[in-house]
Amino acid sequence: MSKRRKDGKDDIQSVGEAIRSMLNSYQLTTKYDEATLIDSWERVAGRPIARRTKKLYIRNKVLFVEFDSPTMRHDFSLYREQVLDMFKKEFGPGVITEIVAM
Repeated sequence: MSKRRKDGKDDIQSVGEAIRSMLNSYQLTTKYDEATLIDSWERVAGRPIARRTKKLYIRNKVLFVEFDSPTMRHDFSLYREQVLDMFKKEFGPGVITEIVAM
């Protein structure tokens, strides 16, 4: 995508930059990042954990994870900080600040 600058020269922007700019202008960046994070749950947390996950949602930068059994919730609590660190490395520290297992 190309924009004309005031000095008459083209300012070239990649498609990714153009999309990010559009998301920022419509104040949708946070929602987009949250949706992308939830979509990556299986890849980051792993297939065994994802299979036992009933529900995922983010509220006030907290990822809530509902599991299908108390045993899985307990097992996940042992690895919660590691999963949180992986999400922070991939998406930055501002998307989620905590994970709550339910």
